[in-house]
Amino acid sequence: MLYVDRIKPTFFLFTDASANPQTNIGYGAYLLLAEYEFNTPYPQDKILIRRFINTTSSKLELQSLIWALGKIKFKKRKIIIYTDSQNIISLLARKEKLIKNGFMNKKEELLKNHKLYKRFYKLLTCNDCDLIKVKGHKKSEDKDSIDKLFTLVDRASRDALRAELRKKSHKI
Repeated sequence: MLYVDRIKPTFFLFTDASANPQTNIGYGAYLLLAEYEFNTPYPQDKILIRRFINTTSSKLELQSLIWALGKIKFKKRKIIIYTDSQNIISLLARKEKLIKNGFMNKKEELLKNHKLYKRFYKLLTCNDCDLIKVKGHKKSEDKDSIDKLFTLVDRASRDALRAELRKKSHKI
């Protein structure tokens, strides 16, 4: 049986994003569930979506996670983050080197996303976060409960982007 600490529960954060490279517009989505909400029906009602401009796919994944973590009002909680972004997962391994180099490249220029990286690391230190890489776009029969929740978030970001693109194509 799963022990649930209702006073200080573990939280599960699912984040994903969908960007259009031609317009540099994208949508990020996230779902935050406390462990006691994990098996509640219709969690898609809890998915939040936000539009981002002047972005790329990798940047948007990071922007979406930063946005989600920034919306969490509590600090020093255990948060298990599920993402399909290899860029985000690799940032953990790159942290020491990025900080040591002052977020600069070999030409001693600040990295393009240095502010996002700094914010990401700061938000991770405010909580006890674990990052877990989810394989996106699995076949339905291969999905477990985590994959199914992640798919809801993935679909929400893609549907929001598609809706905007449809609106723009109808205006032309």
